[in-house]
Amino acid sequence: MALGIKVLKAPTVQIMVEITGILQKQAWDRNIMPPVEKVRPGLWSIPVPIPANPLRYVLVYVLELDSGIAIVDAGWNTDVAWHALNAGLAEAGGSISDVRAVLVTHMHPDHYGLAGRVREASGAWVGLHPADAAILEGRYVNTDELLRQMWDLLVDCGVPENRLSDLNLASMMIRSQVSVAQPDVLFSDEELVDLPGWDLKAIWTPGHSPGHTCFYSERHKFLLSGDHVLPHITPNITVHTQSHPNPVGEYLASLKKIEDLAAEEIMPAHEYRFSGLRDRIKELADHHNERLAEVFRLLADRPGATAWDLTILLTWSRPWTEIPPFMQRAALGETLAHLVELEEEGRVRREGSHPFRFFTINP
Repeated sequence: MALGIKVLKAPTVQIMVEITGILQKQAWDRNIMPPVEKVRPGLWSIPVPIPANPLRYVLVYVLELDSGIAIVDAGWNTDVAWHALNAGLAEAGGSISDVRAVLVTHMHPDHYGLAGRVREASGAWVGLHPADAAILEGRYVNTDELLRQMWDLLVDCGVPENRLSDLNLASMMIRSQVSVAQPDVLFSDEELVDLPGWDLKAIWTPGHSPGHTCFYSERHKFLLSGDHVLPHITPNITVHTQSHPNPVGEYLASLKKIEDLAAEEIMPAHEYRFSGLRDRIKELADHHNERLAEVFRLLADRPGATAWDLTILLTWSRPWTEIPPFMQRAALGETLAHLVELEEEGRVRREGSHPFRFFTINP
């Protein structure tokens, strides 16, 4: 699910965060678009729709500058999203031509897709972390090698032959929803972004993507969290041919990296604004620990199982047969990611290839 569709199973623990985006939460519960909002002096939130996706929208944040505006994330490259972004900017008192910078939290289509189109219309610079910038060409332009590598990975995961083609090609449908823009600026971890009037610090938080980046304002005490921390949904953490070797381990480390920030409000890219960062981080870590335990229990009862064998037995938010191919592939990548973390912890080993088979290790 490295392409932006989120995880299929929500945490089982009780939500402990306090909702601050009241109108956003009301809209989420009613399955409608939230309003454009001025959430802080000089800071706006604009919902940009995502087509045929249960997430419905990405929240684009607009920061007022003396010389124009900057936006954090941009939306999918569709005409509907483009018109919504333009309308939202107009409601906030600006326009596309006023955009001076596009800060992209990560390279998934719902965040990066419109960045190139915004730059063409405004001359804005586009910023991205170098770990995500390095995989743009292979992800969205020259994809033959990506498809070959993904086919091999699916085989190693034990995907049945009659499902290989569907799962391998599942992500190709969204290539048209990205206007590829090589970044003009590469964000460095823990460095301030060049936005006069704002003290946004880029914080590298890999896991959901190799280069996922949050933006923190110490002066205003808010965190633009992208997909790293959402109020209810857990982001998809998956092994992908372009991912780092142990994305679950990276994600858990990235959560700890931000848990002590003095952020009074978290502004995520989906759902609604909230407070209670430390509590939410604990919930997310607990969710992954529960998932690791579930994978381990299943494997203990089925030594030699493949990642595919375990995936179809795990608990998801709906019956396996009702999950579309792209999200099945995302689920498989998640299962493999948790198996890799268990390997790193010395609790699981793998043998062979075509497919890999996994075994628990007795303490």
